[in-house]
Amino acid sequence: MGQKISVTVDSVVFCKVNNQFKVLLIQRKNDPFKGQWALPGGFVDEGEDLETAAKRELEEETGVKVESMQQVQTFGKPGRDPRGHTISIGFLSRIYCEEHLEPSDDAKDARWFEIEKLPDMDLAFDHDEIINVAQQFL
Repeated sequence: MGQKISVTVDSVVFCKVNNQFKVLLIQRKNDPFKGQWALPGGFVDEGEDLETAAKRELEEETGVKVESMQQVQTFGKPGRDPRGHTISIGFLSRIYCEEHLEPSDDAKDARWFEIEKLPDMDLAFDHDEIINVAQQFL
C-alpha cells in the first residue's frame, strides 16, 4: 500500500499598477483555512495537464483568464495542508491591469493586494512562501 499524495496547483498572478506590483488573492469559502486569504488554486483532475488545471482553477475562482503561465516551483512540505499530504505546483502569470474579478466556486471574495500590503492574517497553507518565490521571477 503506497501513501496517498494529492497534486494541487496554485496561481500567483501579478499586475503592475503605477510601478506597484499587486497580487491576486481569494478569500476561502470552505475549510481548511475558511475565511483566510489564499492564492487561487485547487486539485488537479485525473488526466489533466498541470497548467490547464491552474488556468481552470484561476478562472473558476476569480473569472480571470490568462494565456500563458510559467511554472515556478513545487511545494510539498508535509503538513502544508491539514487534509493530507499535498504537493502543489506554483504557476506565475503577469497581466497588465487589474482585471475585473468575479469570485465564485470555492472563493468567497477575490481582491488585488499590493505585495507590500498583504492581509494582516497569515495566508492559507504556505502561500506566503509561494508568493515570495514567485517574486524572484519578476
